Amino acid sequence: MLTTSTVARTGLDAIALKPAECPVSRALDIPAETITIDYEGREHLPDTDTLEALVADAEVRLTTPVRADGFDPLGDNSRLEALPDEVNRVLVAGHPAYLTDEERRRAVAPRLSAALEAEPGAWVGTESVERIAMATGATQFDLLTGRTHSELRALRTAGFAGDIVMYAPTVLTADEDARLDAVGAYVSRRRPVAEALPADAPTDSRATGRVREVLLDAVSDYALVGSAEEIRHQTDALREAGATTIVGHPARSLEPFVE
Repeated sequence: MLTTSTVARTGLDAIALKPAECPVSRALDIPAETITIDYEGREHLPDTDTLEALVADAEVRLTTPVRADGFDPLGDNSRLEALPDEVNRVLVAGHPAYLTDEERRRAVAPRLSAALEAEPGAWVGTESVERIAMATGATQFDLLTGRTHSELRALRTAGFAGDIVMYAPTVLTADEDARLDAVGAYVSRRRPVAEALPADAPTDSRATGRVREVLLDAVSDYALVGSAEEIRHQTDALREAGATTIVGHPARSLEPFVE
């Protein structure tokens, strides 16, 4: 669990950082017991010295696409071998934007299986491979959506007893314009939202009318937003529905989470 100040009041269990947005060394200033680092391409991978500094201070989980060269357990795994032993992983199929054509054609299921055999405690990202991820029986790493609460309850009712980690952009503000500037583009890429928006509609604070209404509704579905206390209410509700760990990505600013 996170500790002091604003971070504790949100009820988050971990903080996610995007290395293309900020130096991941900033995690040293965040009172979090767990830090996850998103994969945004090879050029943004943290160096060994940074990772070693982080694992001395917190549990660190690095997102690794199992189809990508350097992380492929059935091929080139040279980047894995260079990671500090203390770095844990989040295994994902990999966003197509960060993969070559050849990498996109590689089968996911046997690679997840091989990677979990080597690291049984890894989390498995469900995005685009939900059934395969569930079949592994490993800790599920899922993105928050408007269906999350009902899906969590259904999984628990069906007897799934494994851990479920929820990941959500987190925006500590009541200001609607600030929310849209922080996560409007993100939520606009979710399929139900994209289908409801006209082409080329602005997705930030410039949005007006029906577009603005759709985006603001989607922000509430796909992100944790509001004051620290309001976000705590949302994280409590996720746990009540069946989530075991909640990871927040500070989508607007890291500063409120810094000790």
